[in-house]
Amino acid sequence: MTDTTNSPGADGGDALVTAFNAVGADYIFCSSGSEWAPVWESLARRHRDGLPCPEYLDLTHETVAVGMATGYGLVKRRPQGVLLHAAPGLLQGSMALHGALLGGVPMVVSSSESTTYGDGPGQDPGGQWYRNLSIVGGPHGVAQPFTKWSNEAASVHTLPTMITRAAELAWRAPAGPAYLNIPLEILLEDWDGREAKPIAAPGSTHSSPEEVDPVAQLIREAANPVIVTETAGREAGGFEALVAFAEAWNIPVVEPDSAVCGNFPRTHPLHAGGDIGPWMDEADLILLVNCRAPFYPPSRRPSRAKVVVIDEVPQRPHVVYQVLFADRYLEGNVANTLRQLTKRAKDLDAPVVSARRTAQEKRRTAEQAAIARAEAKAGKSEGIDPVLVAATLRKLLDGKAGIVVDETITHSRVVKRHLQTAAPDSYFYVQGGLGQGIAVALGVKLAAQERPVVLTIGDGAFAYNPVIPSYDASKVYELPLLIVVFNNRVYKSMNLNHRRFYPDGAAAETGEWLGTDLHRLPRLAAFAEPFGMHTEAVDTPDALVPALERALKAVAEGTTAVVDVLVTR
Repeated sequence: MTDTTNSPGADGGDALVTAFNAVGADYIFCSSGSEWAPVWESLARRHRDGLPCPEYLDLTHETVAVGMATGYGLVKRRPQGVLLHAAPGLLQGSMALHGALLGGVPMVVSSSESTTYGDGPGQDPGGQWYRNLSIVGGPHGVAQPFTKWSNEAASVHTLPTMITRAAELAWRAPAGPAYLNIPLEILLEDWDGREAKPIAAPGSTHSSPEEVDPVAQLIREAANPVIVTETAGREAGGFEALVAFAEAWNIPVVEPDSAVCGNFPRTHPLHAGGDIGPWMDEADLILLVNCRAPFYPPSRRPSRAKVVVIDEVPQRPHVVYQVLFADRYLEGNVANTLRQLTKRAKDLDAPVVSARRTAQEKRRTAEQAAIARAEAKAGKSEGIDPVLVAATLRKLLDGKAGIVVDETITHSRVVKRHLQTAAPDSYFYVQGGLGQGIAVALGVKLAAQERPVVLTIGDGAFAYNPVIPSYDASKVYELPLLIVVFNNRVYKSMNLNHRRFYPDGAAAETGEWLGTDLHRLPRLAAFAEPFGMHTEAVDTPDALVPALERALKAVAEGTTAVVDVLVTR
């Protein structure tokens, strides 16, 4: 810390704003609570006096605040600030925080409590803390299971440096949300102006040549290696490094269903689809690049392949049960490790590589033919097949540098397979529980305002979202999205599980499928009408292309568009 003289009346609110400014937060995403008046006053003073501070976003739901910070962090990869209200607001935002933890998104999240309940000196915190808001153990105890680090700021004088520490912890691998409980009395306390210094970006870690060389030799000796990746593209430079590595060694790349971002161009000749199954018996070397859980069930061991795990933190501390079957680990920054391996792609056995290339060409040709057949079949359907929706979006987004945020369940494979995203940061799958998609897409748009952002979402997931607060944020902060609802009027995944577990049960006999019917919902695009947004309800195949074209035009002109597509399955 450095000792400085602050302006008269400076308090914990100033300390917080100064600290977030020092750590380089572009935004403070806030779902309002009565504890944040000191922060609002500090921001008002800074705006009046022309002093620097993060931009403040006034949001009306906790999931929207955390979800937007998540979407922004997926693209920018730097910690932002999130302010929630007490323990109840933290609990309301907890699902989205868990999603940020799973997604590896850095952020510093704060909420408050009271430590005096009106019985101490100074300003009265308000009776709501005594009667209603406080929780045994404090909100930092509540936050512990779904954050990377959770603690309490016990003094206004250490508050700035506690925020610095939280930001540094959140940014380092494995990145994730850090939580800081800041009691209201601390925010109201006089602050002497000792500010936190700006933080530096994390340094990179490297696997040593002594570790990389043997792995390069394993690859050189392998006849049928395969790369499997879930989140390589989430790392800065990881997408490009993986492409260079695969091309240098001529190794196919599988993105399994568990992949949660774009890691490798789906249009690339070396892309080997989304099914690791055929490789379990065929591969002699499996390279797991940022893979949390590649095998399912976890006990399903590859029959003969050696397994090399390339990951900065392969054993994820927030994953309850994780089985990798590793024979070797390369632990260090993934992009750096891949670059080291790329440099070692020498003295390759030409006939072996040629055979591998020929086999991949056959797989690729078969996959492209299967995609074409599926799209041709969908084009002849009387209703709107989900494949047709995804394929149409691909064609309409071609050349527009679009970003797809996906919150579908039963249609997620269709979206990945037929949208065929091919650029870094062009696809993100929403992590954690359903109901965050609109907010995450808004955060992505905030970070990439020059690019069109499309949210693909099921009708069940849409119903879980805080729709009104999300639309409010979209309109107030001028963040236009294209929202495409795959509406099959059913919680399909739940229905499929019921049928799978009880194929000959009473429900199958009587047709009484509970917990899954969504026919009672109105058409979902209509919820956007009070916000002046563009809405379309599409029920026939011939109406799909014109509706999506009109919607994309509206988005380009600055208005969120919601297209509710009635799909056949």
